[in-house]
Amino acid sequence: MLIYGLKNCDTCRKAMRSLPDAKLVDVRAQGVPADVMGHAFEAFGEALVNKRSTTWRALTDAQRAEDTLVLLSNHPTLMKRPLIAFNDQVFLGWNNEIEAEVKALS
Repeated sequence: MLIYGLKNCDTCRKAMRSLPDAKLVDVRAQGVPADVMGHAFEAFGEALVNKRSTTWRALTDAQRAEDTLVLLSNHPTLMKRPLIAFNDQVFLGWNNEIEAEVKALS
């Protein structure tokens, strides 16, 4: 199980505490593989972009108009976190419902 996020993100830390066998992949340092990002985009669409983030607010209108996958590739911290990949499934965010679903699979 891989958790794509940031090591200093509180929500990612909560997910890591609840899933001790998972591995954190820091998107700032390592990015997200294109196949994982593509699968996540198919599942979540535009919801994958955190439009409340500091990174989003710093973008120009031209940058915001880019293709979503290109934008996330260029600015991986724009992705809502955490993105959890387990087998062929992906989960976005962390709450009680997602925690129960992920734990039921593992």
